[in-house]
Amino acid sequence: MIKNNLLEQLKSETLSNHQQLEKNLILKLKEMASLQDYLHILQIFYAYFGALEDQINQYIGADQLSDYAARRKTLSIKEDILALNGIVPEKATAADLPVIDDVLKAFGALYVIEGSTLGGQVISKMISKKLELATGEGLSFFRSYGEDTMAMWDSFKVVLESHANTQHEADVITQAANETFQKFKVWMEK
Repeated sequence: MIKNNLLEQLKSETLSNHQQLEKNLILKLKEMASLQDYLHILQIFYAYFGALEDQINQYIGADQLSDYAARRKTLSIKEDILALNGIVPEKATAADLPVIDDVLKAFGALYVIEGSTLGGQVISKMISKKLELATGEGLSFFRSYGEDTMAMWDSFKVVLESHANTQHEADVITQAANETFQKFKVWMEK
């Protein structure tokens, strides 16, 4: 019963934090007027997602999520920054991140990262058009899984649900997702 409700709980209980973060990102994207502005957005994502993935890696690997290696985002963000002749920033510190000290919290944080791939499809088209990146260079992070995005999201949801066998486990995952959204919003505002 919990498994059927986890995704509904995540969606409803993280909605406010998700929308606040999304609003900030959309504002940054609308204000984006140059390649330098886009590089700054990529640097924000690299610093936060890079440090977040380092923490998640301590609790999630191929045993917990068979295609986890293919889901890591830090390398593609770094490649985008370098492809556009940008500087790869330092990663965020633990103080800037949600507390991740078990597999449930790691899955809560990963829910936020994986969910970002859905909006990334729209964002990549917007950036490509706005900055005239016709070759697609510098867009691999936002394009993420490309045509496989929905299939990857669906397979992630199945694994995520398998980790919430009790209401307490669902609550831990949801709390970690909320904290991830909140901390990322604060990071983006810095």
